[in-house]
Amino acid sequence: MPDSKNTSVVSATYNSPANESFTATSNITTTTPIPSAALSLEDKTKFLQDLRASVAAVQDQVNKELTQRMDEDKAREVAAGATVDEAKEEENYGEEVVDEDDA
Repeated sequence: MPDSKNTSVVSATYNSPANESFTATSNITTTTPIPSAALSLEDKTKFLQDLRASVAAVQDQVNKELTQRMDEDKAREVAAGATVDEAKEEENYGEEVVDEDDA
C-alpha cells in the first residue's frame, strides 16, 4: 500500500484598515493523519519538531511583513510632514497605544 501524505497548515492572517492584508503559511507533511493514535513516539516527536519549525517560519514571515508596513507608515508620515519619534516607535512596537489625552 503506497504511503499517502497528509498536510497540516500553520497560518496567520493580518488585516488592517490602513495596509494591505496578508497571510503567512507553512505546511507540515506527514504520512499519518494528525491526530492519530497510530503515531509512534518517533512520529509524534518528528511532527512536534516540524510544527515548531513551521511556527517559527510563520512568525518570521509575519515579522518581515509587519516591519515592511511599519517602514511604509513612517515614510508616509514623513512625506506628510510629520516627525517620527524613533525611540517611542521602538518602545511601542507591536503594542496598541492609547493616547493619554484620550484616557
